[in-house]
Amino acid sequence: MNWEALLNWNLLLQWPGPDTQTIIWLTQVFVVVFCTVSLNFMMMRVLDILTVLGKKTASTWDDVLIEALRLPLRLVTWVVGLSVAAEMLYDVSESALFEHVGMVRRVAFIAIIAMFFNRLISGVEHNLTDPGRMKKPMDTTTAAAVSKLLRVSVIITSVLIILQALGYSVSGVLAFGGIGGMAVAFAAKDLLANFFGGMMIYMDKPFKVGEWVRSPDRTIEGTVEHIGWRLTRIRTFDQRPLYIPNSLFTTIVLENPARMFNRRINEKIGIRYQDWRKMPAIVAEVRQMLIDHDDIETDARTLIVNFDTYGASHIEFFIYTFTKTTNWVRFHEIKQDVLMKIMEIVEQHGAEFAFPTRTLHMVSDDDQQDTPSAPAAEEAQHAHRG
Repeated sequence: MNWEALLNWNLLLQWPGPDTQTIIWLTQVFVVVFCTVSLNFMMMRVLDILTVLGKKTASTWDDVLIEALRLPLRLVTWVVGLSVAAEMLYDVSESALFEHVGMVRRVAFIAIIAMFFNRLISGVEHNLTDPGRMKKPMDTTTAAAVSKLLRVSVIITSVLIILQALGYSVSGVLAFGGIGGMAVAFAAKDLLANFFGGMMIYMDKPFKVGEWVRSPDRTIEGTVEHIGWRLTRIRTFDQRPLYIPNSLFTTIVLENPARMFNRRINEKIGIRYQDWRKMPAIVAEVRQMLIDHDDIETDARTLIVNFDTYGASHIEFFIYTFTKTTNWVRFHEIKQDVLMKIMEIVEQHGAEFAFPTRTLHMVSDDDQQDTPSAPAAEEAQHAHRG
């Protein structure tokens, strides 16, 4: 191997060919790869510096742009460096392995650009839904739907451009898609039904991620974790994941307790028949207690406290009111406080809560002797009538 040839800069700067000495083109390929690695390293350091500077700015969008560019820039550097080295090897060896370097490079550039836009869309979605970055964060479900549509659009567009770059006719591909669309739609009707069901969820917004939903038609109840194109994942209260096809939501009744304005307290309370004279005072004081309660909504919601019915062993009054909170745990704390105060009111008025009672009349032997038998009584009655 002629090592002295490395001292000839004219040979090193010339593009290699079939007649180029092995030591020359090996050195050139090594230099290209080394420059690629070095440029990639320096580029990452520059991006790290820009990331630190971007965090100090008031804008949050520069961080998104830098993060979206990080991986695509590295890939572009490697694609350029490796494709140059491959072209050098092709000119030296004319191997069929390197014939399509240019086409592969074009396809790689298109894929990298599509990757950049997808990463940018994801970053924008994260920013728009992050309360720490936005004063009025966007609804998570809407942002996810728009983000998915944009990403699908980018992927479809990039695939069509790649097909065009590979020499295929895009119009022919679209025509084939139109002809085969009917067969595909028929074969995948359930998949399409779920897809359009997901679209209806995104447009109608009967629920969103994080809300508690339930269906009286099906055994569906839990917190929505994810809304996909085909399935919606709901986490039940016993922490089991429930995967529901989106098409099901177009045919069932769905209740969204997460969007209620208040929670209702509806209770019946029984006291003894002996305390019936104390009922009006108890009812009046309970009503006033609810009006004065800080956690009970009485201005915009119905408040009823009234004597209701005669029971088998007690008389009942009922309370019908609403709490200001919709939080499940807090609601039960308020309900407990209300019921405890009702017990205090009943006790203060000298009344008692009723419990099931039964009166049993016992007949003694003397009473039985004094009581005429049925035939004798009937005969006596007949004689009296006569």
